[in-house]
Amino acid sequence: MNDAPALTILLVGTADTKGAELEFLRDEIRRAGHAALVMDVGVLGEPPFAPDIHHDQVAAAAGLSRREIIALGDENHAMLKMAAGAARLAASLWREGRIHGALAIGGTMATDLALDVMAALPLGAPKVIVSTIAFSHLIPPDRISADLFMILWAGGLWGLNTASCSVLRQAAGAVAGAAQANHGKTRWDHPAVAVSSLGGSVCRYLHFLKPWLEERGFEVIVFHATGPGGRALEALVAEGRCAAVLDLCLVEVSNQELGSVVSAGPERLETAGRLGVPQIVAPAGTDLVDQPTWQALRPEHEGRPYHAHNRLIASVTVTPAEKARIGRTIARKLNAATGPTAFVMPMGGIDEWDRPGQPFHDPAGLARLADAVRSALRPEIAFIALEAHVNDLAFATAVIDLFDRWLAEGLITRPAGAAGSSPPG
Repeated sequence: MNDAPALTILLVGTADTKGAELEFLRDEIRRAGHAALVMDVGVLGEPPFAPDIHHDQVAAAAGLSRREIIALGDENHAMLKMAAGAARLAASLWREGRIHGALAIGGTMATDLALDVMAALPLGAPKVIVSTIAFSHLIPPDRISADLFMILWAGGLWGLNTASCSVLRQAAGAVAGAAQANHGKTRWDHPAVAVSSLGGSVCRYLHFLKPWLEERGFEVIVFHATGPGGRALEALVAEGRCAAVLDLCLVEVSNQELGSVVSAGPERLETAGRLGVPQIVAPAGTDLVDQPTWQALRPEHEGRPYHAHNRLIASVTVTPAEKARIGRTIARKLNAATGPTAFVMPMGGIDEWDRPGQPFHDPAGLARLADAVRSALRPEIAFIALEAHVNDLAFATAVIDLFDRWLAEGLITRPAGAAGSSPPG
């Protein structure tokens, strides 16, 4: 017997074309012991059943009547309006505690809308999309919420069948199980410090920083700077969960600047500054530009030193001129910060692959990166140049010393009951 509390899952879809599928999901969620709240986001047709949230309510949440949306005369513009209304309603339902997870279904049109709905929900809210284009090249990386589940809707274009029902059952079980597993269990008992990094073969500063920060009473949350990780970092900061950010790996910023798909979007390195969250920043990884290993090199990258990290991701070197451009972009983002901000520049290198003898070693290019940041930064933002490599103990020590100074000055909130910080050993 299941003693878990009954939870409510928001179901999102176009009920005029996916009515049978929504009813199937509603029944599956009920069979799992939970409730379903059906939101109809269709525009033209009437649903075959009474949804809990009518499409007229969705339109009204976007500030228009459904008749006005239809009068736009363009399916894309119409669904953009419905997406805005659906996202607004979903966020409100979550804040009010009326839903405990969300599941959306559809083809390209409903998937486009569903991505906005899921983006409106916070990190930790269970989010599942069943889509005919799941994992598709049609979905840009920066539209995907950091903790989104997606499953390809095999056989899901037109009506119920054995294949599509199998997928729908899995999706209903996934969102119900995720909601039940997480309900009431995510508690932020310790102030968090968000840290960006790459794996240990590239960036090793966490070997030092993680235990030091934990000794000071902070929870350390590390984000893998390969696109989705950076979006998750920005989302957590936006939710007010972080006492400080150690944004020490900015490869997503350089990738975005140079047109790589391995990007966290154009707003990377901006949330902490906009919200005034203390941030210590360093440029680890910005001497490389990433690409999928399984794709041919872009013409402008042919002939550059190349490193295949694995069968998924590879990197080529960044030219000195590109490093200067990246430096100016970093400075522009940091100059908009409203809270304590410092930039730490390890002049000895910024990832394990740029040490002497390694394929990305380029001291002249590294100097151009440093000069570009230093010359463009506002005077109020500290620029700290170190004669050390980013993976050296000296780099981690400089970061924690600055962190401790901000703690002592009250710029970073000290954990309740924490004693004064001891120097790193």
